[in-house]
Amino acid sequence: MTLQGGDPRSGGLPGLAVMGSSGSEAMLEEAARRIADGKGSEAATLTLAISALGRRDFEETMRLCLKVLDANERNGQAWHLLAISHEARKDFATALSCYEAALALLPGNSIVLLNLSRLALTMGLSEIAERLIRALLDSDPGNPEATNNLAIALAAQGRVDEAIETLRAFLKGQNGHPNLLNTLGALVSETGDLTTANLLFSEALRLAPGLASAAYNLGDNLLVKGEPAEAIVRINTALDAPPPPEDRPAMMVARALALLSMGDLAEGWKDYEARNDPNWPGFINNLRTENLWRPGEPLAGRRLLVLGEQGLGDEVMFAGLLPDVKARIGATGELIFATEPRLVDLMSRSFPDTRVELHRVAEVGGHRVRIVPGVPEGGCDVWTPIASLLQEFRPSLPSFAKAGGYLRPDRGKVAYWRRTLEGVPPGPRVGLLWKSAVMAAGRKRAFSLFDAWEPILRTPGVTFVNLQYDDCEAELQLARDQFGVEIWNPPGIDLKQDLDDLTALSSALDLVIGFSNATFNLAAAAGAPAWLIAAKGAWTALGTDRYPWYPQVRLYQPTAFAEWGPVMDRVAGDLAREFGARV
Repeated sequence: MTLQGGDPRSGGLPGLAVMGSSGSEAMLEEAARRIADGKGSEAATLTLAISALGRRDFEETMRLCLKVLDANERNGQAWHLLAISHEARKDFATALSCYEAALALLPGNSIVLLNLSRLALTMGLSEIAERLIRALLDSDPGNPEATNNLAIALAAQGRVDEAIETLRAFLKGQNGHPNLLNTLGALVSETGDLTTANLLFSEALRLAPGLASAAYNLGDNLLVKGEPAEAIVRINTALDAPPPPEDRPAMMVARALALLSMGDLAEGWKDYEARNDPNWPGFINNLRTENLWRPGEPLAGRRLLVLGEQGLGDEVMFAGLLPDVKARIGATGELIFATEPRLVDLMSRSFPDTRVELHRVAEVGGHRVRIVPGVPEGGCDVWTPIASLLQEFRPSLPSFAKAGGYLRPDRGKVAYWRRTLEGVPPGPRVGLLWKSAVMAAGRKRAFSLFDAWEPILRTPGVTFVNLQYDDCEAELQLARDQFGVEIWNPPGIDLKQDLDDLTALSSALDLVIGFSNATFNLAAAAGAPAWLIAAKGAWTALGTDRYPWYPQVRLYQPTAFAEWGPVMDRVAGDLAREFGARV
C-alpha cells in the first residue's frame, strides 16, 4: 500500500491499483473499432499492428506503425500504437513523446488521455497526470477508471484527504466498483484508520473475489498491525490470484517483511530478492555488465563491487556486513563499496581495508539508474546490491553476534562536540529524533505524533539535543510553548548533510532516543547508547524483543498498533530511573 517513499514498499502502487492498461484487450478492441472507420492501406496496416500488439510482438507493431508514419506522419492512431509498444518495452521517454504526438492529432481522445495519464503516474509525473485526467473527466465525469486514477495522482502529491473525498463523492450511492473501493481503502489506511480500510477491502473482495490488490492490502494492514502470520495468508491469496506482473514483486517483498518479522530469515531473505525485479516499485537499474554475484558463489580472491541501496539508513544498517564479506574475499581479492556521497568519508575511515566509492542515482529516459563513477565497466569481477549478501552472511540470528559498533566517528570531532556540550545546561545529554525524511508510503503509520513525546521531554534534569534533520522548528516551538522544554540545537552543523559530524555528535552524547531513521542508524552503528522506538512487529527486529543489527540498542514497541502512550511512558520511566543519579 504505497504512494512515494524510501522503504522497501515505497514508490509504487500495488495497493493503490491504477485502473486500466495501455495494452488491454478492451483497449485493443476499441482501437480496432476506431481504425476500422478508416479506409485504405493505412487502416489495413494498423489492423495488422493491433494484431501484433495483441501477441505482444512489439517489434512488429513498431515496424508496422513506422511504415504508416513514413507515409503519413499525421496518423494519430499510428502514434498511439507506437506509444503503447514503447511503453511495453519500458522505453518511457519515447513512449511519452509518442503519446503526446497522438494526443495532438486526436485531441480529447479518451483512450489516449487515459494511457498518457497512466504513463505519467508510472514516471512520477503526478501533476501532469492530474491535468490529463481532469481534461477527460470534463467530458466524461462518470468515468470510474479516470476517477480512480485521479485519486492516485492526488495522493502521489500528498493530497490524500482530497483523494479520499474524490472517491467518496463518486461512490456515494453507487455499488459495483471494487477497484475504487480498494483504492479508497488504501488511502484511508494511509491516515491510520485500519479498521475502516479493512471494511473497504473486504467489500471490494466480496464484489471481486479475485482482486489481488485488495487481498494484498488486507495483508499489508495486518502486517502493519503486527500480525504477520495472518498477513502472509492474505498476501499468498493475492499472489495466487494472480496479480498483474508489475505488482507481484511488491507483494513478494511484503511477504518477505512478514516472514522476517516472524524470525524466518531463510525464507524472508529469499523473498526479499524480489526488490531486484524491474517491476518492483523501488527498482533502480544498476547498469552493470559484469557478472551478478549470487549467494553460494565463491568470493575468495575476487574483486567484488557492493552497491549501497534503498535509503541512507539502510546503507548504514547493511554496512555491518562488510567486515564479514572482506574476510571471505581475503587478502588476494578486493572489496569495493559504493555508498551515498555523504557517507564516503565515514565509510572510508570505518572500513580501511575496503575501497569506498560514491554512487549516484539519476533519471534517464524515465527510469532511475545508479551509477558508480569510480568503477567503470569491467572494474570488478562480480557485483551485488548490498542486501543480497544477507542470505549468505546473516542466515540466522546467531550470525548477528558480532554486529554493531562498526562505524568509526572522527575522534577530533567527537572531542569537539564533548567540549561544546559542556556549555549546555548540566545533566545527561540525550539526543532526540522523531520522524523520517520520507513520511509517505505508509511510513507515518510507524511514527508517533510529536505530542506523544511529552512524558519523555518532561523528564527532570535531562538536557535534550536536537538530532532531527529537515525542518522541525514547529516541533521545537511546541516543546517550548506546551511542555516548557528547550531542545538544544547544535550550532554550526547541517544535520542532514554533515553526516560525519552528526555521527561524532551522536557519539558524544549520553544517549540517543528515537524512531528508526538515517540518524538513528548512524548513532547505533557507531556504538552509541541508543533506545529505539519502533512499531509493533517491526520487521527489523527479526521476530525478537531486541534489535539484532545493533546489540547495544534497547527496543521499545507498543503492544497494539499505534498505541504510543504506554511506550512513551515506559521510555520516560526508564530515562528517569537510569539517569536520575546524574542529575
